Amino acid sequence: MAAQTLQLRPLGNTGLNLSSVGFGASPLGKVFGDVSEQDAFAAVREAFRLGVNFFDTSPYYGGTLSEKVLGKALKALGVPRDQYIVSTKCGRYKEGFDFSAERVTKSIDESLERLQLDYVDMLQCHDIEFGSLDQIVNETLPALLKLKQAGKIRFIGITGLPLGIFTYVLDRVPPGTVDVILSYCHYSVNDSTLEDLLPYLKSKGVGVISASPLSMGLLTEAGGPEWHPASSELKAACRAAADHCKGKGKNISKLALQYSLANTDISSILVGMKSVKEVEENIAAALELETAGMDEETLSEITDILKPVKNQTWPSGIQQS
Repeated sequence: MAAQTLQLRPLGNTGLNLSSVGFGASPLGKVFGDVSEQDAFAAVREAFRLGVNFFDTSPYYGGTLSEKVLGKALKALGVPRDQYIVSTKCGRYKEGFDFSAERVTKSIDESLERLQLDYVDMLQCHDIEFGSLDQIVNETLPALLKLKQAGKIRFIGITGLPLGIFTYVLDRVPPGTVDVILSYCHYSVNDSTLEDLLPYLKSKGVGVISASPLSMGLLTEAGGPEWHPASSELKAACRAAADHCKGKGKNISKLALQYSLANTDISSILVGMKSVKEVEENIAAALELETAGMDEETLSEITDILKPVKNQTWPSGIQQS
């Protein structure tokens, strides 16, 4: 019997099929603590072996370190380029935000050099709520279309926290300009507001990637980092939900990931990973969901605990790195 592999899901109208679990490479930039190059390479190799074909990074992560490490790790796989899908971003850098046509055009050449690639499958404008959305519409996206024509990128995306930025941009550009959106922290057990936007995105032919199924660490036994922008009420409710799971011998992170993966209208759930152990745990959770389903009883119990804070978000702030 063939080994079970991760589900592949179509991404909007791109013709790409992404693994249901995507490899978030921000931890490779040491954003969440030290990672040796050896561990980073091993994590990428194991993810690829277990069926992950989608790798996401940005020049912002670790001040370009994530792109460099991911580039080396993918090269070390020694497999044909069409076997994996790479997404990077533009507009957000260690030095700050710059969505000008000149900067994003230069940015892709820098990224390709660091990634050791001739093209990326997706280039996404990174956290556009920090720029001028009208500049994104009138200047940034037209510059990206030129990069697409030049063959440096295959598809164009936009990312950010507030969901309103997606409709603002998509309503103002010609159909087919934006191929994909990357949303984070809006499709998890405590906040599923992305769901309301899915029919609209589908009608526009736009693929959907969702990141941070653990709400930037809130849905973990350790809880979110010190700087997490959530309210104390939301943090406390997530802590109570995590403790409830632990008391039953369950892991809230696994359940939270499965909850996010269960919606097949979302092409891929991006999870930050930096070790073979994390890769194996995340993929085991995904495979278990496909064969056995999830623990509906515990999910229902934590949904009740989180009900008072359901869909409570926070304003976009500059995330610490």
